Amino acid sequence: MAKERIPDWLNSSLWSTTPSVDDRLHRFSLSPTTTTTTAAAAVSEPIVQPTVPVSPPAAASRRQPTVTSQKYEFRDPIDKNSNNNSNDNDQNASPTGVSPDDISRQAQLLAELSKKVVNFRELRRIASQGIPDGAGIRSTVWKLLLGYLPPDRLQWSSELAKKRSEYKQFKEELLMNPTEITRKLEKSAVDDHSKSESSGPLSRSQVTHGEHPLSLGESSIWNQFFQDTEIIEQIDRDVKRTHPDMHFFSGDSPLAKSNQDALKDILIVFAKLNPGIRYVQGMNEILAPLFYVFRNDPDEEMAAAAEADSFFCFVELLSGFRDHFCKQLDNSTVGIRSTISRLSQFLKEHDEELWRHLEITTKVNPQFYAFRWITLLLTQEFNFADSLHIWDTLLSDPEGPLETLLRVCCAMLILVRRRLLAGDFTSNLKLLQNYPSSNISHLLYVANKLHSQASN
Repeated sequence: MAKERIPDWLNSSLWSTTPSVDDRLHRFSLSPTTTTTTAAAAVSEPIVQPTVPVSPPAAASRRQPTVTSQKYEFRDPIDKNSNNNSNDNDQNASPTGVSPDDISRQAQLLAELSKKVVNFRELRRIASQGIPDGAGIRSTVWKLLLGYLPPDRLQWSSELAKKRSEYKQFKEELLMNPTEITRKLEKSAVDDHSKSESSGPLSRSQVTHGEHPLSLGESSIWNQFFQDTEIIEQIDRDVKRTHPDMHFFSGDSPLAKSNQDALKDILIVFAKLNPGIRYVQGMNEILAPLFYVFRNDPDEEMAAAAEADSFFCFVELLSGFRDHFCKQLDNSTVGIRSTISRLSQFLKEHDEELWRHLEITTKVNPQFYAFRWITLLLTQEFNFADSLHIWDTLLSDPEGPLETLLRVCCAMLILVRRRLLAGDFTSNLKLLQNYPSSNISHLLYVANKLHSQASN
């Protein structure tokens, strides 16, 4: 079979770099290596050390923002020029300058957010190019893109108050220990009893079977509590493993402990409200970026309500992917295997030579690498700052994140096609399960080109 010609836009010298050794192990190095730019005649494989996030402030009380949400003078926790982290040098520190494009997008986003009614089409267009780290507006933009905030700014206060009150009620009802529930029921029963009789203890018949700790009834609060214990323990283990390289999530500091507790409560409430899915390992990785961004909102009032805001945005985000977490649907048209098959077909349409080499010649089943890519929304394939940049693009898709996610995954394969075509089963699988550091702007550029080609 004759090889299909590679599109000219993939050969642009703008994106070309000399391939280097897989530097995944050095991804969080404080001294990133520099790559040399050359003009290449073949498909480029940029191995550019990505920008890495500065860890958030060591404690919420340290932040002394002079901004207000009314003026939209935002500051972002990943602002490389921030002094908040001068005494908290995480592995992730890497100071960089702000590009003119970032300044321009920041001004456009601030202007859009200052309007009485936000133009969602324009907001998506700007945000899809990446929300500047130094602007501090990612928190508000993500809430808008996920439908948590309405376009009318006058409704924001009432909507936020209503949702936060609703979440508080969820916690009060769902996180209460059965002993406390039983005590409340008994108190209520005593009050009712005292109204009919002046005194005397509850009769044995008045203590329902469902309120007994040894009850195995389906409606028993104690039976449900013991069933939930296993899931709660799994959530606790996973939350403690969330981004162990970041002081914000990991460690014994009061900030880390507080953040871990918030993540656990969100996931437990979600599991109890969604008995069909409950909790599936990996949900903590999807929740983490949302909570990180909202908890580091420069507006202290917004940051204090990060847990409630994260819960509802997590529910909204997961609504487009929930079938991927339901094992019973794995083989259905909406399950994870069907989505992985769509990625395979997408690659075949855009680069049949690469598809044939991977799946026919070397027999690398896309489930071996794409399962994690898709279910965790690429949070494990790139450093944290780059993941946030990718999410800016994913959340900006008016049709939902899935289509853009598949294009980004396809672009990831195309960008390392030269190494894949030269590799066998073992080397290719290792490469795709440990994806090399990449120029995220280039990756998203290629993904957008794939979209343009499909549209044409």
